[in-house]
Amino acid sequence: MSKRDYSVRQMFELGACTQCRLCADVCPAVSASGDGMLSALSRMKGLKQFLRSRPALFRRLFGDARLSEEIEKQFKENVFRCTLCGNCQEVCPVGIGLKDIWLALRENTVRAGAGPARIGTIRENLSESRNVFAEDNAERADWVDEMRDAPEDRYLRDRAEVVYFTGCVSAYYPVAQRIPMALARILAAGSVDFTLMGEDEWCCGFPLLGAGLGGMLRSFVEHNIEAVLRKGAKRIVFACPSCYRMWREYYPRRFEIFHASEFLLQLLREKRLPLKPLQLTVTYHDPCDLGRGARVFEEPREVIRAIPGVTLVELPNRREKCRCCGGGGNLEMFDPKLSAAITAQKMEEVAGTGAQAVVSACQQCVRTMTTYAKRNGVAIEVMDLVQLVHKSIVGQDA
Repeated sequence: MSKRDYSVRQMFELGACTQCRLCADVCPAVSASGDGMLSALSRMKGLKQFLRSRPALFRRLFGDARLSEEIEKQFKENVFRCTLCGNCQEVCPVGIGLKDIWLALRENTVRAGAGPARIGTIRENLSESRNVFAEDNAERADWVDEMRDAPEDRYLRDRAEVVYFTGCVSAYYPVAQRIPMALARILAAGSVDFTLMGEDEWCCGFPLLGAGLGGMLRSFVEHNIEAVLRKGAKRIVFACPSCYRMWREYYPRRFEIFHASEFLLQLLREKRLPLKPLQLTVTYHDPCDLGRGARVFEEPREVIRAIPGVTLVELPNRREKCRCCGGGGNLEMFDPKLSAAITAQKMEEVAGTGAQAVVSACQQCVRTMTTYAKRNGVAIEVMDLVQLVHKSIVGQDA
């Protein structure tokens, strides 16, 4: 393991850990598995022990001791058994930037040749296909063909004021494709001058960070920026919180960027969306990257409350305390059983609200919760916020 992936600040943050165990109490991986070795506390201890064999500064900070071979092997495996939900960072009383440390740790592990075998698949897929699923990138907008009411140009326009950046999951997963369909129809109903990017859209790069492949990110960033510039767009809308956060934090600020919840609220305030009553009781799940990550909590709730007839009942764990759905951090690729166990806990909490539907604002959350509900016969509807709004506009199932 090398120290070059960690900033000086992160080195001192490691030494600031008080071992209070609050991070372990809120970790979805620990809760679902019962394995304390998956906690942030355990990961911090392991990382400090690796750094104890480094130069004098780190030995003074962390002492001089090493991991046994067996524990070292387990530690490297557990580095990727995490959803990167950020709840550990949220509750840390010292304010340690744990999520950035986890990303650096993944990068370090991959660089040392100790990452999971699936890392090679992610690297190959994104290098060759420009999406994480190894699908033909020329088919990124093929979901439009499933829309009976799509315009002749298929929303692929040479120039537009707004770009709708679809994201890989919504572009290729059948369960999630209903989300871009709904949002495209909403934008059209609101007379928004928008376009899709089609095959010119590459992955935002988030899976690269989660796989410890951050060194590949630059080419994706540069390509996507140039593709948007060619459209003459000034604003970009994302229904995917991970795409949204990537553009907020890793892309230069060349455009106004909005998560769909923020953009929808703006359209509603401008009275550009004709909402019809829906008699429906819903609960709202805060996506990790949108809520804890981007601090977008109120906008989705304002949109829900704006729909006549819809009743919002809150989850016991909500806003910054919301529990992860199990679909983050590439966990499904590395440990699908753990991912499913986390989703099961989430759905148990959802069912306890008595709501008829659970609404999220993330295609990954919708996909994981929908899959669990169908496989386990859970009688609750799962939908994205844009699907709920479209349902209200058309006055029927969207």
